[in-house]
Amino acid sequence: MSSWTHAGRAATVLFLLVLSSAGAFAQEKPPVPKPFPKPPEPAQTKPAPPQQPGASIPAGSPNEVTLGLPIYPAAQFLASYDAGQGQRYYIFGVAASFADVVAYYKSVLKLKGELIFDEPPTQMFEVGRFKEDAMAFPPGVTVKDYTWGGLGGYPNPKRGVEPRRFSTIIQIVPIPPGGQD
Repeated sequence: MSSWTHAGRAATVLFLLVLSSAGAFAQEKPPVPKPFPKPPEPAQTKPAPPQQPGASIPAGSPNEVTLGLPIYPAAQFLASYDAGQGQRYYIFGVAASFADVVAYYKSVLKLKGELIFDEPPTQMFEVGRFKEDAMAFPPGVTVKDYTWGGLGGYPNPKRGVEPRRFSTIIQIVPIPPGGQD
């Protein structure tokens, strides 16, 4: 396997681990198995490492302009995390089905993407060149189905707002400035 494939799979595994631990902040925990050790605390509890000038996203909810990638319509911003090496990744929840979200990204990104897990379905769209020496994650969009196997969806960490659960979770890793050659 190439380092590109290893990095893509490693990014997805970390994404899945963070989503599993982030559910602990909601009123209800999703019935998701946790076969790996608990990941580090989210970046909000630790100071972020210095980033390259212009690499940070302004405070508040990120948007398509600040991320440089499309956000599924009606997706709700849930959190962002320090990915290391000056990168962050952004998590969004959406009530739409996995199939609808994947079809949207296939259309707007003009990429087929790769189904990296069958169970639960997880599709990854890599949009930039991965530079192992300068990046923690390959830039792109990862989509995961949280209704697979009868799960009720990913609990909304914002209490008292709708939807109570998201059918699908989206992770966006922007292309760092100067990251696309």
